[in-house]
Order: sequence, then C-alpha cells, then structure tokens
Amino acid sequence: MRVLVWLLTLSASMLAAAARAEDPPPTPPPAQVSALAGCWKGEGTVMGKPVTIALSARPIVGGAMMLVEADSVAKADPADTYAAHLLLGGRTTKAGEPAAIVGLWADSFGGDGASQGAGRVAPNGFEVSYPYGEAAFVNRWARVGEHLSWSIVMRGASGKEQGFASYELVRAGCP
Repeated sequence: MRVLVWLLTLSASMLAAAARAEDPPPTPPPAQVSALAGCWKGEGTVMGKPVTIALSARPIVGGAMMLVEADSVAKADPADTYAAHLLLGGRTTKAGEPAAIVGLWADSFGGDGASQGAGRVAPNGFEVSYPYGEAAFVNRWARVGEHLSWSIVMRGASGKEQGFASYELVRAGCP
C-alpha cells in the first residue's frame, strides 16, 4: 500500500511539473502600458468639473499585469472624491497586428461600476474601451517624456463620441 501511495504521489508530482513546463509564458503588458509605472499628479476635468488627480502605477502578478490606481478630488468640493483601480495586461495577437490590451475597471461606485475592457497600442500610448450598456467609455493614454495625458470619451452605439474626462499629469515622487 505504501508503495502504491508513493507511486501515485510521484506520478502526480511529475504531471504537475510537466504541466507547468508546458504553460506558455504570459503576454506582458505592452511597453506603452508599462511606461505608466511610477507616480503622477495633475489636473483635469470630469463632465466639465475641475479636479486634481494622483495616479500610481506598478507591475503586479510577476509583471504580467499593471495596476493603476487613480484618486481625484473636485476642486470646488474636497468632499467630492473618486477612486479607480485599473488592471491592464497584454493579450496575444497575430503577427503584424498591434499589441492588444485587456483591462479591468473597478471604481468607488462598487460592483455596478466595474467593466472589462479591451484595447490596443496607439501612437505614444494606448487606448482601452470599457462597455457600459449601449455605450462605451474609451480611455486614451499618451506619454511624452515626463508628461502624461489621459482622456475619456463616451462613445454611443452610433459611434459618436462625447468628452467625459480629460487629465494632464506630470511625473511625481511616490509616497
């Protein structure tokens, strides 16, 4: 009986090791997403309302994803705060296609505000679209040196876009 248990344990260990060896490595976030790493501070508008914003971004889960945490405060009312938690990762594409991005948006509105998005790299940055009902919120990120622009437009079912939020940030020291 002990020999049988030993053989079963050995076989299970060998199968687990073989399975790990056969798993392909994860597709890392595109360089345009990884370029967000660090801390950023700036100003912007959300639905026409002036806000200040702070971002921190860092690789997580062994570098397979980027975590972006955003906190904003309305300039006119310091009690009017908002927080978002974004996960961004790479997705395998066919040769010759632009790098693909998968995203998960979670924010201070709770589970009803969460959305899984998809996107691609773009000149100087990337964009990710998050569906909400019949519309989508398209996030466009562009980094030039120590300057970061982030805009969000609402795209209706007809494809027409309407500005929702826009931020201009500069690199900042991390707390």
